[in-house]
Amino acid sequence: MRLSPRHAFSVWQRNATMYGRTWKFTLLPNFFEPVFYLTSIGIGVGSYLQTMGGVPYAEFLAPGLICVAAMNGVSYEVTYNVFVRMNFEKAYDAMLTTPILPDDILAGELLWALTRSTLYGSVFFLAVLLFGLTPGPFAAGALLVVPLCGLLFGAIGLTYTMLIPGIEMFSFYFTLFLTPLFLFSDVFFPIDERLSGGWLLVAEMLPLLHPVRLTRAFFRGDMGWLMLWDVVYILGVSALLLAQARRAIRKRLTT
Repeated sequence: MRLSPRHAFSVWQRNATMYGRTWKFTLLPNFFEPVFYLTSIGIGVGSYLQTMGGVPYAEFLAPGLICVAAMNGVSYEVTYNVFVRMNFEKAYDAMLTTPILPDDILAGELLWALTRSTLYGSVFFLAVLLFGLTPGPFAAGALLVVPLCGLLFGAIGLTYTMLIPGIEMFSFYFTLFLTPLFLFSDVFFPIDERLSGGWLLVAEMLPLLHPVRLTRAFFRGDMGWLMLWDVVYILGVSALLLAQARRAIRKRLTT
């Protein structure tokens, strides 16, 4: 892989500079969406539910929504924003007139996506902390999961973006991919109590399940071997997808 850390950082720096001009209009909407869910469902519905998974419902909901905040923060960046930079602004074509190579662009975009997801997930963790929903000292371990979640969904989104022919295809990504993940990845109810057999195996393939399960394990202080499987899944799937994204971005930018 022909990668220059200095050039990749330049791509990151360009995105960070642009984001500095609009962060108030992009951070708040994506941040408040899980806050609204936490308030309306966790506190509203939670007043009718005694417990979920052995803990108060709002406390059950909080770890999953931290991951949702990280997922949302990275997903819009590596889909619409990357596609616009690549196809409408022609920013990548301009970069390629310099010593920057496609590998540098991919690495810089991934690094920026990790920054966005860490920002959104960490800020939402602070909101959860203010709600009093961090039950123990191990809950801070969720801050380690947030960038892993960003890596996974950064890899998924970049790969998808590099392969689709038109911007209208993102409606399928958000409606038919991210929304089902949001609903069926252990965020709102414990899937191991509602699913069995083959459906649990299907659930294990869902990307959001693994960062959610890791975060919930830290919140409960329940460390086990399953956490290792979740980390291996996240790193393994991310590596496979980034290899595909690398081939795709080279093809799109050099042909």
